[in-house]
Amino acid sequence: MNDIDPTGAVAGWWATAVSRMEPGVIELRGHPVQELIGTTSLTSMIWLMLRGELPGAREAALLEAALVAGVDHGPQAPSIAIARMAATCGVGLNSAVASAVNTLGDSHGGAGEQCVELLTEILQAEATGIGLETAVRQVIAARPRYLPGFGHRFHPVDPRRDPLLSLVDSAVADGVVPGDHLRAGRAVEDILNRGRAEPVPMNIDGATAIIYAELGFPAPLARGLFVLSRSIGILAHAWEETEQGRRNKGPIPRSILPAHLP
Repeated sequence: MNDIDPTGAVAGWWATAVSRMEPGVIELRGHPVQELIGTTSLTSMIWLMLRGELPGAREAALLEAALVAGVDHGPQAPSIAIARMAATCGVGLNSAVASAVNTLGDSHGGAGEQCVELLTEILQAEATGIGLETAVRQVIAARPRYLPGFGHRFHPVDPRRDPLLSLVDSAVADGVVPGDHLRAGRAVEDILNRGRAEPVPMNIDGATAIIYAELGFPAPLARGLFVLSRSIGILAHAWEETEQGRRNKGPIPRSILPAHLP
C-alpha cells in the first residue's frame, strides 16, 4: 500500500506468483532474472514459469524433445499457410505469427490436449478396478469414431513417434516418469490395430500427449505447449515468406481459379 494505492486494492487485483517487478528487481517464480540468464535453458524456463520450480535434467530433456518434435509440419498445415499468407499482407511478423497461432483450435492443434484427456479417462476407468484393456474399450466405445493422437493423413507411420516413445521408455525405466499414460497410449494403439490390414499407429499428438501427461502437465497445457513449439515454425515460415518479397499471397496460385458452385 502507498499513496497511489492506499488500500492495496489495485495491487491485490493484479497479484501474481509468476513474477515480481520493482525498481531494480525482476524475479521470475522467486528467482532473480540475473541468476537465470546464462544458466537456465529456455525449456527449463518454460517449466519454471508454468510449474513454479526448475525441472530436473531428464525432465527438461523430455519436455524439450516434445517441443522440438512439434515445431513444424510444412505449409499444408493451416497455421503455417496462414502465417505465410499474412506475412505478404503488410502486417508485420508479429501479426503474421498471431494470425497463425489463432488458428490452433480443436481441429488443428487441439489433438494433444484431447489425447491427454482420452488417456487420463482410460486410467481413471482402470482405477475403478477393471483391467486396462476393458477400460480402453469402454472409453473408446463412448467416444466418436475419431480418436485424437492416432493415425495420420500423410504418414503411414509418423516419423516422430518412435524417437519420442523411446525417450519415454527410457525415462520410465529410470524412474523419471511413472509410465501410466504410456501404458494407456500403447494399449489404445494395440486395440485399434487388432485385425486391421492397415495399421493406425500413434502420431505426434499422441506421443507428445504422453510426454506432457507423464511430466504432470494438465491437458490444457498440452495445447499451450504445442502452441509454443509450433510458433517457432510459424515464425520461420513467416520470415522466409517476407524475404521472398511477394505481396498478397493467396491460398492457391493465381493461375488456378476456384470452382464455381451453382
